[in-house]
Amino acid sequence: MDNHTYEDFKTLPTIEAENAFQNEVLSQGYSGFRRLLDGMTEAIKTARDADIEGIEMTIAKASRLFPEPVIFSPSWECIWPELHATLAAKKHVLSTISPTDRKGEWQVIMDNPQVVQEVVCYPGLEFHDAAYLYAYFRPQLEKSEYIRLQKIQTVIQEVGS
Repeated sequence: MDNHTYEDFKTLPTIEAENAFQNEVLSQGYSGFRRLLDGMTEAIKTARDADIEGIEMTIAKASRLFPEPVIFSPSWECIWPELHATLAAKKHVLSTISPTDRKGEWQVIMDNPQVVQEVVCYPGLEFHDAAYLYAYFRPQLEKSEYIRLQKIQTVIQEVGS
């Protein structure tokens, strides 16, 4: 039995090929579907501006072929809306921050000033890593929480001895 990848999936040339892929993943169950989701997640993570539309179409195709991902795992009941929301947030970041402004160090900060809890900070990131983290966490924000994607302009750092 083949272990098709996301790359195979996104380039399926015909309805017949889509149906064969669908049947194969259904027969493989959790592991086959997980490979597809891992590929989609990686595609979103590494997506550049020109990749967004293709990934949107691929998610739409996957949700059409696998309309009830809960059959593979209860944790995937809402996977299509989650992937759509993550991709939409990444698309927003990419369309808001011009390519010329993306160089340098970035960080993502999350906090809820209404509750006593630690601030979460992901410092020292390249732009595309920070953009993905922002996109991943943005759809999950609860009431009063905020998320910030920010570029570091000046850093003073000390290391204890």
